[in-house]
Amino acid sequence: MLAFNPVLLIPLYIVLFLLLLMGLLALLSRWKGGRYLRPLVEFLAKVPFFRRQMQKASTAAIERENPDLANAIRKLERLGPAVRDPRRAQAALSTLTPGERRAYMAYAEQQGAMEPEGTNRQMRRKLEKSRRDGQRGR
Repeated sequence: MLAFNPVLLIPLYIVLFLLLLMGLLALLSRWKGGRYLRPLVEFLAKVPFFRRQMQKASTAAIERENPDLANAIRKLERLGPAVRDPRRAQAALSTLTPGERRAYMAYAEQQGAMEPEGTNRQMRRKLEKSRRDGQRGR
């Protein structure tokens, strides 16, 4: 007769632990808009392996959703920190195709990365008011 061996249950314990972990992550992502998951993800992003995996997942999602944007980001990432200089950034944007440029500009505007340069206070207030009115209309 076969005797009970607790070592045989180790794979079951591992699977149960992984299911519990996935359930906890799903719960944290749904609760209060992921407010409590964000610090955990930021902590995991400090580990190089997890950072690479999250970056791959993000890139794959962008490629599925908007291939032009993915190509534009890939081209601009090749230039690295040179894009911080406004002249070099303009030169980098000129290397993009029109579709890639439109996709990148829409993405940058959505993220709030691009602020209009050289605007005075009155123009900034009008822009802010139009943004608020646009959000109310949604």
